[in-house]
Amino acid sequence: MKVINGKAFTAERAWGALDIANMDGITTRLHWTDQPYQWHINDGEEVFVVLDGRVEMRYRQAGIETSVMLESGDIFFASTGTEHVAHPQGEARVLVVEKEGSV
Repeated sequence: MKVINGKAFTAERAWGALDIANMDGITTRLHWTDQPYQWHINDGEEVFVVLDGRVEMRYRQAGIETSVMLESGDIFFASTGTEHVAHPQGEARVLVVEKEGSV
């Protein structure tokens, strides 16, 4: 059993993570960041939950770039093949559920 205070979590570097669970190859990780990630496509689906802060999620569909501002409590679901990148607005803490080993 674990109880984690997500709003208090910090890391030594942007996108540093705390591994919470690995359920048959699906990982749940808590990330802290204050820097953008990189454009990427996961090896499967991804659930991205903003726990604290604001994150601009940019994504491409059919070659067209779009973005949405995610507030605390918002969830972004990236289906297989969705190219995306997260741009936090200041510090942010996010919960990511994805296939083990995804970028």
